[in-house]
Amino acid sequence: MKSELEQLFIQLEKALIQRKDLLDQTGHHTLRLFNGFLEGNPRWVIELFGKTLVINDHNKFNEIENQTVIEIRNQYLQWIPWVEAVLYKQRNTPQPNDRRGKIIHGGQLPKEILEEGVRYAINLTINQDSSFYLDTRYLRAWLIKNMGARTVLNFFAYTGSLGVAALAGGADLLIQTDLNKRFLELAKNSSELNSFSPKTSKYLVGDFYKTVAMLKRQGSLFDCVILDPPFFSSTDAGRVDLVNQSAQLINKVKPLIAHQGWLVVVNNALYLSGQSFLEMLEELCRDRYMEIETIIPVPQDVTGFPETIVTQPPVSTAPFNHSTKIVVLRVRRKDEKTVSLSL
Repeated sequence: MKSELEQLFIQLEKALIQRKDLLDQTGHHTLRLFNGFLEGNPRWVIELFGKTLVINDHNKFNEIENQTVIEIRNQYLQWIPWVEAVLYKQRNTPQPNDRRGKIIHGGQLPKEILEEGVRYAINLTINQDSSFYLDTRYLRAWLIKNMGARTVLNFFAYTGSLGVAALAGGADLLIQTDLNKRFLELAKNSSELNSFSPKTSKYLVGDFYKTVAMLKRQGSLFDCVILDPPFFSSTDAGRVDLVNQSAQLINKVKPLIAHQGWLVVVNNALYLSGQSFLEMLEELCRDRYMEIETIIPVPQDVTGFPETIVTQPPVSTAPFNHSTKIVVLRVRRKDEKTVSLSL
């Protein structure tokens, strides 16, 4: 009988084989190498950012098993010998520094990555995650394709990758807003890396509800509003709850969208089924002033492959292919008002 470590290595190698054609040795590409939640071992999620391997340890018991981590590191260094650094992040530890990560191989971590010709500033230790979400890769591609000469408002921008993709697509004006100034600084760095004109970007630090109220008072209308909230958060001004309040959040920002504009909605609630989310959107579209234009899938390196998936999510994601549910909605206004900005 194989040991637990031997079984894990079989799962890791099987997952890597399915992704071998996606590996990019130039040191820029981002890739999820193993999604343990679906591919056999929920403790581990392993990702590649350029030439840096990130080992995410979701061990619920906060145990430190240094030898297991070292064995995983050594095995990947054999499989992908051009990896230059390895970062180990303990996602469930009470220690903030351990959540942000420790370098266990190599030295300097990358400060940027390249995706579809666009440069994104990253800081792999700025937070418990890695500052750049792989599941929204195809959404960034959609924004690059569709945001030419558009005005874009990106709520819950975090480090701004969705907004930067809109700028890369030729957006005339982008507003990135988030509660955390440190995250928006990374968004600014991305714009500078791509030599985007400073005149095309504005950054608003503040609470979502207060920012929405301010923009409504000003009468601002945008071609596209991106709504990618955290799973749950709460401030003095209001609460965000993606399981129970998605419709309220959508109705809150809908008045900021110009006639024939887009609302891009991302919902990553693990326990909200895809069908329930879709039915909620269809109910919101019943008045015919909003319609579902497209569903954007999550890349297969993030979801896992038919050959590697051994565990199903806790609730069905269909008709989406992942618990991260991405929808583009087209909005019509009774007053047919077009873009208006007072910033």
